[in-house]
Amino acid sequence: MSVELNHTIVAAHDKQASAQFLATVLGLEVEPEYGPFIPVQVPNGVTLDYMETADTITPQHYAFLVSEDDFDAIFGRIRSAGLTYWADPHHGRPGEINHRDGGRGTYFEDPNGHQLEILTRPYGSGTD
Repeated sequence: MSVELNHTIVAAHDKQASAQFLATVLGLEVEPEYGPFIPVQVPNGVTLDYMETADTITPQHYAFLVSEDDFDAIFGRIRSAGLTYWADPHHGRPGEINHRDGGRGTYFEDPNGHQLEILTRPYGSGTD
């Protein structure tokens, strides 16, 4: 059996601005609008399809596994943009990164309050 995540819908108050935020920070491209969605495709083929809503948004968590070089580039863009970042998902360690499983990781928020994470090692892949 082959099961792969293909896409997920991300609620946004401004779908264009939100898609552009993610694409800019991660160094990706915003894809052409498709129906009510503005997709951002990550290199493994999964798309985050931004859909506009006027309703209250329940923040979600989106984690991106990146290479060490990509972490440096993305983290540089996070810092250059003046974004607040944390070493932990509970926001108890602001201005820090973590070194879980022998890698690096950090959390930051998008304009809608969704928590984004970049990490260089999958959880459970090494030692803390």
